[in-house]
This record gives sequence, structure tokens and C-alpha cells, in this order.
Amino acid sequence: MLSVIVPSYNEEGNVERTAEVLEKVLSENGIGYEIIFVNDGSSDRTWEKISALAGSDSRIIAVDFSRNFGKESAIFAGLEICRGDCAVLFDCDLQFPAETVVRMYRVWEKGGVDIVEGRKRSRGKENPVYRGFSLLFYKLIGRVSGLDMKDASDFKLMDRSAVDALNSMPERLTFFRAMSSWVGFDTEKVYFEVADREIGESKWRPGQLIKFAVNNITSFTSAPLQIVTVCGVITFIISVIMGVDTLYNKFFGGSEAGFPTVIILQLLTSSIIMFSLGIIGYYVSKIYDEIKQRPRYIIKDIIRSDKKEGNDR
Repeated sequence: MLSVIVPSYNEEGNVERTAEVLEKVLSENGIGYEIIFVNDGSSDRTWEKISALAGSDSRIIAVDFSRNFGKESAIFAGLEICRGDCAVLFDCDLQFPAETVVRMYRVWEKGGVDIVEGRKRSRGKENPVYRGFSLLFYKLIGRVSGLDMKDASDFKLMDRSAVDALNSMPERLTFFRAMSSWVGFDTEKVYFEVADREIGESKWRPGQLIKFAVNNITSFTSAPLQIVTVCGVITFIISVIMGVDTLYNKFFGGSEAGFPTVIILQLLTSSIIMFSLGIIGYYVSKIYDEIKQRPRYIIKDIIRSDKKEGNDR
């Protein structure tokens, strides 16, 4: 059985269409499935529509968060709840083609592959500035983590063994795209064209994207901490050069000539110290979040046909 996990946030216009498209494509290709819609604290009628679908179709499971916990939490909620032999992440805006799910499933079905990764052949209609920052982000995190993150997406089909491996990872600050690559396993790539969004608009805002990038870089790699060391080395070299210049002016020139050098040096070292403390403080805050051991998300309701239950993870 294939589990299709669909994180949903304010997608009232897409929920029914997404369920219809997935059911049609999977049924026509003879694939047994379940669809898990995870309502991530939507403020519109998303939960109302998801719960109605789950109440009328035993193959649809509706999961409702107590508030908005973010897409990463919704993904991992679906992974923990799913019961399939394999699972695939699918966006509710239908920008991932449903037909590609079938291609990915057939690759997995042949055996020898644990993860089938959807790679974007093109990024579709996208703001050039957003595209540039996105490419820069994945290039940066790929370089510091040693993982191939070029054209990465959440669109991945994973064998049960890979799903269980991800579920066994206890950290609260998660980054699915990188973590699903980090666990290893035999992987094959399937390329697809990003479809245009049919209804609504992207929920991501510039501030959220910046926060997303910073959180994921710091949660998946300690590379920014190395910046502190690099800044220290650079400052030391500059200090030696300026110190030699000051001594030269002391003995062969006017002693007052060294005064601007001292001021510049103090300003430079002070700014680097504050910058370094900021990076270290950010990592300390992440450690604080982890040791509190709060759940990644809290589930208010789960609906499987007429069955309803509450839980937290």
C-alpha cells in the first residue's frame, strides 16, 4: 500500500481537487493507497473539507493540529501515522504532478531502491529574486552538509525502512529534505516539471523564507559556528598588521599617527565579537529548544471514517 501524505495549510480550494486527482490516478493504475491530509492549523475551511472527505472515504485520514506548527511538523506527523509499505509527500497545491507519483511507485515496486526522489526539471513560474535566493540556499547547505541538494524538493517516495529510520530520529528541529538524504539508502531520481498552482497563492512570505533558511542551516549543520573561528583568525592577522604599523609609527614617525589605527582595531574587534556572540547565542537557543523535549506537534483530532481520536507527538 502507498501512503500519500498531504500537508495542508489554508487550502480549502484545493483539498477536494487534490483528493479527486490522487484517487483517480492511483485507482486507474491499480495502486492500493491511503491519503493522509494533515491540517496545519488552517484559519479557513480546510479542516471542515478534510474531515468531510475522511468521513465518507475509508482510504482518507484527516489529521488536525491544535495550531499551526509548520510544514515540517505536518510532514513528520504524516510519516508517523502512515501505515503503507511506502510513503510519498505530496503538496496540496497540485504543483507536484500526480502522474509522477505513479512513476515513482513503479520504480520502487521493481525493488532495489528505497527512496525515489523527485527532482525539479524546472521551477515553473517563480519570482526571480526568490529563485536566486533558493538556489543560493541549497548550494550553501549542500556544500556545508556534503549532500546533493540541487533542485531538491519534498516530493519523495520512501520505502517503509526509510520512513522508520526518519521516525526514529528524535530531534525537534527537523528539515525533511536534508534528513531524508542524510539517512542514506539506495536512491533513484525521477525528474518532473513543476505545475502552475491552480487555486490560491503561495503561503510563504519573504520573512518566513529567511527564517526557514536560517533555521534549517543551523539545525542541520554547525558550519556557521566555524565562521566565529574564521573571524577570529582574520582579526588576529589584522591585529598583527596594525600592531606592526603602530610600532613603526611610534619609533619612526609621530606617535599620534597610531591613534586612528587603535580606534579602527577596537571597532573591528568589537563588531566581530558581537557577531560571533550572536551566532553562538542562536545555537544556544536551538539547544534550549531541543532539551525542553516539547512535542513537534499536538494533534487535536484524527478522523478515519467515523473514528475520531486525539493524540500528541
